[in-house]
Amino acid sequence: MTAKPIKAIVTGATGMVGEGVLHECLQHPLVEEVLIINRKPSGIQHPKLKEIIHADFFDITPIQEQLRGYDACFFCLGVSSVGMKEDEYYRLTYTLTLNFAKKLVSVNPNMIFEYVSGASTDSTEKGRSMWARVKGKTENDLAKLPFKKVYNFRPGYMHPTPGLKNTNKYYKYITWLYPILRGISRNMVSRLSEMGEAMINAALYGYENQILEVKDINLLARKQPNPEPHF
Repeated sequence: MTAKPIKAIVTGATGMVGEGVLHECLQHPLVEEVLIINRKPSGIQHPKLKEIIHADFFDITPIQEQLRGYDACFFCLGVSSVGMKEDEYYRLTYTLTLNFAKKLVSVNPNMIFEYVSGASTDSTEKGRSMWARVKGKTENDLAKLPFKKVYNFRPGYMHPTPGLKNTNKYYKYITWLYPILRGISRNMVSRLSEMGEAMINAALYGYENQILEVKDINLLARKQPNPEPHF
């Protein structure tokens, strides 16, 4: 199967996951343009990179028209639930994401929207884990929006990409475990680079499941690019 080059929006590029996904996009031959939307400058420069600085992700109306014409959105923006009350986590996870997505689909109905969720997310929205319920509701309601396709990615441990500046500090204490975990069960862990590759490949080629667990991420990441021929 051949694929046409895509233009992608990436959110959360000043965080570990977003920066890792952006890194893969900038290297990929079938991603021809990348737009990042940040609250502060990323400091990243690349010939196919554009950047919009926008403070309020709850209301992207002022920049809405600048988002028109993109094929995919890799939504990597998120917060940790550690020490956070449910109402605030709900606001920063569910409300922010859905507000952003609803505005985006209004100008790009043919877009593929890909949301970074998390392993053990609760699709029933009824479990004991607060963050898992909120993530589950976010996934469920994103799937109801009239995008061309919505994919929810549920990564577990992601081994950081060397040389990137936004790797979480605590990772230096646990990266030594990666080869062990990979050996015990490939379906528990992935590399951050594989996460980026899988998100790109879902946009290029599609995937049979709307929810992608770690095993799906690792499988999809291995698909090799097959550019559409140009004559």
